[in-house]
Amino acid sequence: MRDTYTYEELKSLTVADLREIAKGLHHDVVQGYTQMNKEHLLPAICAALGIDTHHHRHQHHAHTMAFDKSTAKAQVRALKVERDKVIAAGNHEQLKAIRHQIHTLKHRLRIASA
Repeated sequence: MRDTYTYEELKSLTVADLREIAKGLHHDVVQGYTQMNKEHLLPAICAALGIDTHHHRHQHHAHTMAFDKSTAKAQVRALKVERDKVIAAGNHEQLKAIRHQIHTLKHRLRIASA
């Protein structure tokens, strides 16, 4: 295990690699690292190693702030109407695509609301 990492280097690693790094750390924030996914493991390792993640969290937050929730909600409503028409027509491929769009928009809405 190396002594120093940057946030970008850690972020580019796989979960298995991050768990291997966490195995060598003796810090409370990485307790249970074997059960953590990358989303939780990355900030825990950064905290244990003293790597600042504030700048990177700020960029993510700025991205979610630019997301227009009212437009997304209107898109979801329109897609639901379209979905009902596609169900009646029996077009399963188009139905799958519409459901995926609805899922993606709802996911982005949940992130933006957090």
